[in-house]
Amino acid sequence: MHIAIAGNIGAGKTTLTKLLAKHYKWEAQLEDVVDNPYLDDFYNEMARWSFNLQVYFLNSRFRQVLQIRKSGKDIIQDRTIYEDAQIFAPNLHAMGLMTNRDFENYKSLFDLMESLVQGPDVLIYLRSSIPNLVSQIHKRGRDYENSISIDYLSRLNERYEAWIHDYKGRLLIIDVDNINFVDNPEDLGSVINTIDAEINGLF
Repeated sequence: MHIAIAGNIGAGKTTLTKLLAKHYKWEAQLEDVVDNPYLDDFYNEMARWSFNLQVYFLNSRFRQVLQIRKSGKDIIQDRTIYEDAQIFAPNLHAMGLMTNRDFENYKSLFDLMESLVQGPDVLIYLRSSIPNLVSQIHKRGRDYENSISIDYLSRLNERYEAWIHDYKGRLLIIDVDNINFVDNPEDLGSVINTIDAEINGLF
């Protein structure tokens, strides 16, 4: 089984991925932010490094998805390959931070990859307001995220909502503004109950 967690920067994807992996004894596939050689440069000079960063993420997640299906294990994935192509790259292009040439090249590469992979069995979308995202980003204190603007987060949120609105697979939406699954066991239990109901309906 392949479960994936989607959501904007700071929505709590990695934290929830780890908590659910522990609860269900699933294997966690986390987003590569520690070893990513482009993130610092990207946030300092977005237009220069946007294409490089997006191709790096695309490569990393394509590799992940192939491994997930090949493994035959129950795996929970932090962010999907679709978010890069449907949200982040188009947003950079629309903001003038990725050239037409690079964007077309990127889209062509994604289309090829998409034809070779399957989507997750269940997608969990963490919906969050901008103030909550800003609070979470400040709380975790990653230096390279200090330059993220509210405008950038807002644009991403709009694209997430549009993508989720048209999403065709099995989908769970969790509003994370008013819950704290890290410090409140009841909130985590509520999330787990919702997932249990969805997963049991799969089989």
